Amino acid sequence: MSVYESMKRPGWLTFTAILLFAFGTLRVISGIMFLADSSKVADVTQGLFGGNVFWWGIWDLAIAAVALTGGFSLLQNNEYGRVIGYLFGILTIVEGFLMLFYAPWYAAFAILVGILVVYSLAVAADWEGETAT
Repeated sequence: MSVYESMKRPGWLTFTAILLFAFGTLRVISGIMFLADSSKVADVTQGLFGGNVFWWGIWDLAIAAVALTGGFSLLQNNEYGRVIGYLFGILTIVEGFLMLFYAPWYAAFAILVGILVVYSLAVAADWEGETAT
């Protein structure tokens, strides 16, 4: 076995990192739309920050930063990425169950993605490749 094969990252970890990158990128786009006070944004007046979409934009950008740094950390085999990945998976499952009656297909897909993320991190938990310093 070559040195490259012994340090090769499991595909499941790459899958989770790509999901974190995609999630972070979409949150950046959403955050920019909120900050631009776009009329295409859903009605969020009943939400946590009320009708002030500026704070929703800041919130989305903060979540995007956590997701993107978690994806990079996961690719470097750091614990921060694994923790963020587990939190992302678990919160996605919870969100899916909360959305089940409002958007059943979206909720089913969200639950499936959350289960796959948690499974992927659990399967690759014993892998100890090269850790970034």
